[in-house]
Order: sequence, then structure tokens, then C-alpha cells
Amino acid sequence: MTTPPQSRENAVAVITGGTGGLGREVARRLAATGHRLAITYLIPDEADEVEEMLGLPEDRLLLTRVDCTDGDAVGEFVESVEEMFGGINALIALVGGWAGGSDVEDTDDVRFERMIDINLRTSFNAARATLPALRRADWGRIVMVGSRAALDPPGGQAMYNVAKAGVIALARTIAEEVNDSTITANVVLPALIDTPAFRELVPFANYVDWPTPAEIAAVIEFLASPEASVVSGAMVPVYGKS
Repeated sequence: MTTPPQSRENAVAVITGGTGGLGREVARRLAATGHRLAITYLIPDEADEVEEMLGLPEDRLLLTRVDCTDGDAVGEFVESVEEMFGGINALIALVGGWAGGSDVEDTDDVRFERMIDINLRTSFNAARATLPALRRADWGRIVMVGSRAALDPPGGQAMYNVAKAGVIALARTIAEEVNDSTITANVVLPALIDTPAFRELVPFANYVDWPTPAEIAAVIEFLASPEASVVSGAMVPVYGKS
């Protein structure tokens, strides 16, 4: 693996699920270092908020409503990114979700499919679509989001644990497959993140030890940078003391 040019200016980053709590922080940090951004969303109000927050000109930001469980839709989005920006340097795959409360014997097909779709299928679709563009670029980065629960699985959330374990395996498999290129692939492993959504899920928890989206975004920013060329296939814990 050769060392890519040490420049982020005008690099192109695709952020799937980039309008959530973590996605906004990642987008904010990358925009501040000169990246051009292509962000997927589902909720229009969130997209409006992110557009206003970033304040980027039209030629530096592409916001597109995409169902990332749909491989064809993701492929079309990536084509539009290449057409607008001329290439892609980084994929940060952030689409995901949690649904606990069910042991294996009580898990129905709907929950099974939902957890696989929203966590694993979305990451797979994004990687499959962007890898050809990343290979054509001077340097490429893939960052996915697994979970500590995949390594130390608690009961009562079987399919979330399984889906996130799949994301870890996917990222590490890609790292092996691109080892002869300037692409790297890594996966961060959060647990609870200090966002309003997580506080609603566990209203009586001790939030003090939870990492913030900004803290996790700082790690993702590094892994998605040219400077991280020697890090690939890593499972990076980002759960602090939570």
C-alpha cells in the first residue's frame, strides 16, 4: 500500500445517513477541512437543518433522499456523486438502528429482516457502489459503524448483535480485498452515544460517561483522512467508559 498525497482539500466524502446526530458532526468536521460532501437522508426536515448548519455552496454539497436498503437506489446516488464531483475519496456508512427487547425464540421475521436491512444491507450497498470509484481515486477510505454489542453481545437484542457483527466482518473483508490498493477499510465500535434519541431509550442512565457524537466523529474523521493510510481492518472502540 502506497502513501497517498497528504491533502484533504476538495476531497469527496460520501456520508450515508449523514443527517443524524453522529452524521451531522462528521459532516461538520469534514466540511471544515475542505471536503466536498455527498449526504443521504430520509427525513426532509433533517436535510434542511444540515444544509443550513453546513452553509456550503451548491457546488460543494449534494443532499439526496435515498433508501440505502435499496441497492439500485444507492448505485444511482453514487453515479450522481461521481457526475457532480468527478470522483469519491471516502465512504462513511452511518445508516443503522437498534431494536432490542427480543430473545432469539421471540424474534419474528419482521425484526430479523429490519435489523439486517438497516444495519448490514445498507453498509453493503454503500460499499459495493463506492468501491469502483474509490479504486479510481488517488486514495480511498471506508469507515463503517459496528457496535460493542457485536463483540460482547447482551441478551434480548439478538438480531442487532448479529447485524453489527456482520458489519464488522464486512469492513474487515473489504480491508483484505483492497490490500493491494490505496484504500483502507475500518469499523468503529460505539455503545451508547449521548444523543437525545439514546437518552429517550434509557432515560435513567448515567449520561456522564457516554461519548458524544463530536468525540466519535473526531475518530471517524481521522480514519477517513489521508493520514490514516497505515490503519486498515481495524475495529476501533469508541465507547469510552460507557
